[in-house]
Amino acid sequence: MRKTSAALATLSLAVLALTGCTAAPTFNGASCDRTASASGIGEAVTVEGEVGEAPEVEVFSPVHVKKTSFTDVATGDGRALVSAQQALNLELSIYSGETGKQVFATPYDSNAAAPAMTINEWAERSPGLGDVLQCATAGTRILAALTADDFGPANIEGLGLAADDTAIFVIDVLDAFLPKAEGALQFNDARGLPTVVRATDGTPGIIIPDSAAPEKQTVQTLIKGEGEVLTAEQTPLVNFTAIGWDDKQILQTTWGDKPSAQLRDIAAPVADALVGQPVGSQVMVVLPATDGSPAIAVVVDVLGVTSAPTQ
Repeated sequence: MRKTSAALATLSLAVLALTGCTAAPTFNGASCDRTASASGIGEAVTVEGEVGEAPEVEVFSPVHVKKTSFTDVATGDGRALVSAQQALNLELSIYSGETGKQVFATPYDSNAAAPAMTINEWAERSPGLGDVLQCATAGTRILAALTADDFGPANIEGLGLAADDTAIFVIDVLDAFLPKAEGALQFNDARGLPTVVRATDGTPGIIIPDSAAPEKQTVQTLIKGEGEVLTAEQTPLVNFTAIGWDDKQILQTTWGDKPSAQLRDIAAPVADALVGQPVGSQVMVVLPATDGSPAIAVVVDVLGVTSAPTQ
């Protein structure tokens, strides 16, 4: 995980209120229309089968597009993808637009779930997917045609496609994790503990008081989510920020990068404190100083439960 500026701790109190859900999906705060990029691709390819199962696809080849196009073959009613840093699980198949032949497919096996990845991570692998996935909802099956540039020259070469081939994607969005904690703000009357403010995207700012850190571990639920309750056997997907009590500097954060499924490896006491918390919660854990380790305040957003570690 990478460090970010300690300026987070000075976020304005004006952003304390949580942002509510809107009627129509938005992406990074901007509205989007998923029907605007179809460009007739649905007429060049037929897709049959259930979302989450290997599709039956017929490409009326050759299919070549001048710009990346996509359409939703089936629209799910699950959570929308509203941020490039939001994690999701998907299955996908890729076909040559020139020949219509399948050149790649994920396993479509719930027992071999792929790691949760963000839209940014998918866009790094294939730039066009950054646009294709925006505002999609969990349960959606997407048909997309990516230009060679948007698919990526390395991908074209790696799959043995011609340099100017169009890549036909069938993408099933199986799950979309929360982008930030969502639930009811909780009242805490303990004194001498940090104050947490939040940017509109959920990024927390942790304001450490001038008083001494607690001598015992302290746990506060700041937002109580409405999802499933975490058990000790589950692996939560989280965003977190850790800040030193004495120097008030951020030690580690996942915000602005990608959520983590390795919290237990990073800070086992913090992971233990999440057991019994519902998904959607925001929890603050203050770890007291020990020999060789200063006191640390950690704020964690519980975004979901993952069956496989993030990459």
